[in-house]
Amino acid sequence: MTVFMVETYVVKPDKLGEFMEFGKKYFEWKEKRPELFKEVKSYKMFVQMLGGNFGGYVEMWEFENMADCEKCMNRMMQDKEFMTKIYPEFASFVVPATHSINIWSSVP
Repeated sequence: MTVFMVETYVVKPDKLGEFMEFGKKYFEWKEKRPELFKEVKSYKMFVQMLGGNFGGYVEMWEFENMADCEKCMNRMMQDKEFMTKIYPEFASFVVPATHSINIWSSVP
């Protein structure tokens, strides 16, 4: 059964430009580390255009099943570069208490 990990957060208004630069760097890093993301079937990132929270982002990660999602997330949490460089920089852009991760399953 396909599952989606849906991550939402709001970027600090005074950090939006810097976050865009970080995003470029993050996607380049991700491309160089395909072994970390081998279970990911698809990935999409969206930014709020109208309504809702200004600076709101949604990331959708698609996995074949929950076990694949867990494998990928565990691998990322054990990756030294991700945990000491990538994630702390990401967290510096996010408005506190707006980051959430939810797991969704497809409806037959």
